[in-house]
Amino acid sequence: MSEFNSFAKSVAQDPNRNPALTFVEGPGGGWDAVRIARPNARYWTDLDTRIRRAKLQRNQVQVVWLKQAIAGEDRPFPQDARALQSRLRAIVRNLSTRFPNLRLIYVSSRTYGGYAITHLNPEPFAYESAFAVRWLVQDAMNGRFAPRLWIGWGPYLWTDGQAGRRDGFTWACEDTLEDGMHPSPSGVRKVARLLSDFFAADPTAQSWFSPAA
Repeated sequence: MSEFNSFAKSVAQDPNRNPALTFVEGPGGGWDAVRIARPNARYWTDLDTRIRRAKLQRNQVQVVWLKQAIAGEDRPFPQDARALQSRLRAIVRNLSTRFPNLRLIYVSSRTYGGYAITHLNPEPFAYESAFAVRWLVQDAMNGRFAPRLWIGWGPYLWTDGQAGRRDGFTWACEDTLEDGMHPSPSGVRKVARLLSDFFAADPTAQSWFSPAA
């Protein structure tokens, strides 16, 4: 089960959520930022299929949570983060084109990658992905692209492994699968909780996440 799927299931059982919300998870299976940035990628037709299965239409999509990385990244900083920023911009353009009523995009960077035993997206690239998100948000705030969209930070998922961060959030080896990167069931639950807490508290989500919207 993915982080987003776990989050969606927990929200569905929450009496404080907006009952009009419908969650649609995008395709997984190795779709990294480079591939999704291509407007004609099969990812987008697969996403359309998922939207139809949820009995929705493109013009009903209004909010997106975006979390992406570049597979096999090996460039030094800041080239790695700039490359991801460029792909994120392209993905945002694709989203804007396909979903005419899209209004909000929340962007998150990677979870901790210090346990990774593959070259898919280990440290320091997982940590440095946050710079790509920061620059993307700054570009949107400065009106450099996607003028009709609000683009901002989603929940921050990275922490310094078991050393953690100020709020007590930690990421143990047991929170990953055997590859040391993808989240295990415990890691999935941690990210789902961060998502739930973020959208329950963030002021920009109050207009659509709660029943009072």
